[in-house]
Amino acid sequence: MDAVALVDRYYESLDAREYDALEEVLAPAFVQQRPDRRFEGRESFVRFMREDRPNEATRHELEAVLADGGDVAVRGRVVDEETGSALFAFADFFRIEAGAITRLETYSR
Repeated sequence: MDAVALVDRYYESLDAREYDALEEVLAPAFVQQRPDRRFEGRESFVRFMREDRPNEATRHELEAVLADGGDVAVRGRVVDEETGSALFAFADFFRIEAGAITRLETYSR
């Protein structure tokens, strides 16, 4: 799977709450860095998304996707599934290695 397809699958898995599929696209040593927290390891990230995610009833609307080899940048917004209103805008920066997402830096406003 190419880098953009892998990132698409990441968002699809989150939005569909398919946590086993989410785990499949992440490397075991996956790291996500956000301004408010850091996840180290695929298991801790997936566990948070499965058990502690503040609002599961959301979907990601991607506005721009740029790829350069194993680096993928995405700009979009998170939308409430019930109301369709935007909750916040985000920019995600992915690093892909050996067919898996190894790093994700997330910024939001």
